[in-house]
Amino acid sequence: MRSLSLWHDTADDDFSPRSPLPGPASYDVVVVGAGFTGLWTAYYLARADPSLRIAVLEAEVAGFGASGRNGGWCSALFPTPWRSLVARSSPAEALRLHRAMAATVVEVGSVLDREGIDAHYRRGGTVTLARSKAQLARLREDLRVARERGFGEADLRLLDQDEAVAHVAAGGVRGGLFTPHCAAVHPARLVRGLARAVEARGVVIHEHTRVLAIRPGAAVTAAGEVAADVVVRATEGYTAALPGARRAIAPVYSLMVATEPLPASTWDEIGLTSRPTFTDGRHVVVYGQRTADGRLAFGGRGAPYHYASRVRPAQDREPRVFGMLQETLRELLPQLGGARFTHAWGGPLGIARDWAASVGLDRRTGLAWAGGYVGDGVGTSNLAGRTLADLVLARDTDLVSLPWVNHRSRAWEPEPLRWLGINAGLRAMRLADWEEGRTHRASVVARAMAPLIHG
Repeated sequence: MRSLSLWHDTADDDFSPRSPLPGPASYDVVVVGAGFTGLWTAYYLARADPSLRIAVLEAEVAGFGASGRNGGWCSALFPTPWRSLVARSSPAEALRLHRAMAATVVEVGSVLDREGIDAHYRRGGTVTLARSKAQLARLREDLRVARERGFGEADLRLLDQDEAVAHVAAGGVRGGLFTPHCAAVHPARLVRGLARAVEARGVVIHEHTRVLAIRPGAAVTAAGEVAADVVVRATEGYTAALPGARRAIAPVYSLMVATEPLPASTWDEIGLTSRPTFTDGRHVVVYGQRTADGRLAFGGRGAPYHYASRVRPAQDREPRVFGMLQETLRELLPQLGGARFTHAWGGPLGIARDWAASVGLDRRTGLAWAGGYVGDGVGTSNLAGRTLADLVLARDTDLVSLPWVNHRSRAWEPEPLRWLGINAGLRAMRLADWEEGRTHRASVVARAMAPLIHG
C-alpha cells in the first residue's frame, strides 16, 4: 500500500486490512466504496441518527483510490459549467451552490478538529499564476465573469506581478488570481482518519469486499448479498466496472510527482509560506502544494484515457508523463536546482459526459449515488456526503434543493467514439498551450474545443 503514492507512504496508518464481508447481511444503508464520498456519507448519517445500521463495502482498503492519491486540494472548485447550473435552476441557485462549496472548505476543517484527525489541513487559499500575456488576459476575463456572477473581492481578487511573486516566486510571472476558498490537506491521512471516525460511530467497514453488482435493495458480492433499504454508489473512477454503468463515468488518469523535503533556504526563495495551493493559467491542468513536511507535490493531466474505460494498476504509472511533470515543475520553479524527486504515482478520476457532478437518491428504488467530480472531489465529496445524509433521512434542508441534486448526466458514447473523443480533447489542450506559446495570443484550438469538452 505504501508504494501507491507519497500520501500512502507518509500516512499515519499501517493500512492493516479490515475483515472482509463474511457472508450475506442486512443493514439500513449500505455504501459501496470507502473513499471520501462513501465515508463522508456514512459519517453524517451516523452522526445524525446513531440508531442506523450502516455498512461500507470496499474492494481494496479505505483510501486506495483517488481519495488517497489526489493533489490534496480541499477547494471550492465545482466542475459543472456555470451555464449548465443556470439552465437547470437560476443564476441565484448556481451562486448558492458555489457558496455551499466555499462553506464546505471550512466544514472539513471543523470535522478534522472535532474528530482529532491530523490531515495537515491548512486553509491558505489558491494562487493561479499568469505566466504569459494570453494567460493574464484569460485570468482577467475570469475575474470579470466572476464579478458578474456575484463573486466579490473576498472570493477572488487579481494579483499584480509583485503580489503573485510574493505568494510563489515562479519564473515568468506576470500576475495572478487568488481565492481564499481552498485548504491544502494530506489526503491519505484525511481518508484513513475518516474511516476510523466512522467506525467509532458504529459504522461497519468491510475491506477486500468487491461489489459485483448494485440493484434495488442489495449490493451483490462474492460472499453474498447485503440487503439494505438504501444502497449508495460511491465508486467514482471505478464506476465503469459495475454492470450497467460502463458509460456512466469515464475514468481519466491524473498523475503526480513529489520532491524530497526541501531545505529552508530553498523555501525562502520559492515562498508558499502559508501553504496556498498553486496552478497557472495553461489549458492542460496542473496543480501543486507545499506539503507539511516541506516537499513539493505536483500533478497534472496528460495520461491517456484507456479503451473501454479500463482501470488497471499498470496504468497508474506513465514514465513519459512523470518526466513531463518534473520538467514542468523545474521550469516553473527553477529554485529547485538539483532537488531529487522521490515519488511518482497516479490514478483515475471520474468524469460524467456533461462535466456535471451530481448527487441523488431515487426513492422508488432506494438507489443513491454521487460523483463525476472531474478531480475536484476532496471538497465536493463532503458536500455530497452531507447531502446524501439529508436525502436518506428525508430532511428538508438547504442542501437537498441545490441544483446538482438528482441531476442525471447522459451516457458517454460507445467505443471507439469514447476513446477517440476523450483522447482528442486531451491532445487538443496540449496543442492549445503550444499554440499560445508560439502566437502569444489566446488559443483558437481551445476556443473551438470548449463546447465539446464541457458537454
